[in-house]
Amino acid sequence: MDWNFQTAEELSAALRAGEVTSVELTDEAIARIERDDKEINAICVPDFDRARAAARGADEARARGEDRPLLGIPVTVKESYNIAGLPTTWGMPQHRDYVPAEDAVQVSRLKAAGAVVLGKTNVPLGLQDIQSFNEIYGTTNNPWDHGRTSGGSSGGSAAALACGFGALSIGSDLAGSLRTPAHFCGIYAHKPTLGLAANRGMVQPAAPALPVDLDLAVVGPMARTARDLALLLDVMAGPDPLTHGMAHHLRLPPARHERLRDFRVLILDDHPLIPTGPAVRAGVNRVADALVDGGAHVERHSPLLPDLAEAGTLYSQLLVSGSVARFPLESYEQLRTRAAGLSSDDQSLDAARLRAMVFSHRDWLQAVNLRELHRHGWRQLFAEFDAVVCPITPTPAFPHDHNPNPLERRIDIAGVEYPYFDQLVWAGLATMPGLPATAIPAGRSPDGLPVGVQVIGPMFEDRTPLRLAELLERKIGGFQAPPK
Repeated sequence: MDWNFQTAEELSAALRAGEVTSVELTDEAIARIERDDKEINAICVPDFDRARAAARGADEARARGEDRPLLGIPVTVKESYNIAGLPTTWGMPQHRDYVPAEDAVQVSRLKAAGAVVLGKTNVPLGLQDIQSFNEIYGTTNNPWDHGRTSGGSSGGSAAALACGFGALSIGSDLAGSLRTPAHFCGIYAHKPTLGLAANRGMVQPAAPALPVDLDLAVVGPMARTARDLALLLDVMAGPDPLTHGMAHHLRLPPARHERLRDFRVLILDDHPLIPTGPAVRAGVNRVADALVDGGAHVERHSPLLPDLAEAGTLYSQLLVSGSVARFPLESYEQLRTRAAGLSSDDQSLDAARLRAMVFSHRDWLQAVNLRELHRHGWRQLFAEFDAVVCPITPTPAFPHDHNPNPLERRIDIAGVEYPYFDQLVWAGLATMPGLPATAIPAGRSPDGLPVGVQVIGPMFEDRTPLRLAELLERKIGGFQAPPK
């Protein structure tokens, strides 16, 4: 039997029943990686010797009567997480030899749950792209079309899952970095509520692994089914034991509903700042039709929805102001000069991003205060709705574009070109207020590429979008392996 595309849930059941051993699962996964990854380049740092040792340990533990959530399950980890003894580079050539001595907290949780780590997956330079390529490890190709990107920055993890390289993976999300690769590769991913899962050790190379509270970024699970996402989220969720974990334990509330017909869902497929391509719109509508057919209450408009244009601009400002905060002083002065030269009439996202690059602390606090108003607006909306279904990006996976100046790149939407980073506004819809969002497969485009949508849920009610994702998986289908 080919175990590589079985779910983590199915593998756990088979391991408990004695139908297979962790050593057999691990050897089979490694054989598949060695056979198929030359064309995909998803696994940038293999760790096969230690994986086999961990698998032997998992089988021995099971023989002693142990049964942990992921005991003996082969998994992968995004390159940006520290794993003791393996390089953490974030794709930066100057850090190609940096090897941390301690596991990231989420890697420790994976191992404590019994997972077998096969290795690390590829990322873009500095995690700052919607594609996954860098000078050290090269380019990760989309398993459905090798001429297209697998997404970023968790593109290696998404491609690995689509190819059967492990049952689960962990990634991170600041600008759709979990959800966009899932959408492009046809898998599932979950961006938890901001702060739900500890991030210590998911840190730039050579920086100290401190338990910091990040402003927008989260860590989260990736899988081939919605139920596997929930399984892995339960392993990942919880405060850092060095800080809030000293006093608090996490207990997520159950999903608001168990049956599809009880959900109240708002459907969005238009954004004022960027058009939606026909393939993605069709995916959103397919999900909407399934919800209606299942008896859910579905609306297309609500006066409670926070202003999308303002939200997109605010997200861009918060994202960029944080990203450039550590730029050298001379670069900052150059940005100030460029920003001062903008026309006051220029209200484009490009202009908003440039102005945000030189935000004062006062400017940033004003943006943060506006975000709180948006958060309150979302609370009011989620008193009337249980979830929002909308695009992740306007298009399916696009062709590789390695122009070293991303400001010169363009995204083609139905034959019209738009600034490359404008496509982030849909991902920012959940990121800016810190809401949970689950990426789910929603069919394929006319040329056979995967199309996904995101299910955004109420803050901290992470089980609500995950449960709706599970119900939709039953209704419209879920992951399909790419053709050989």
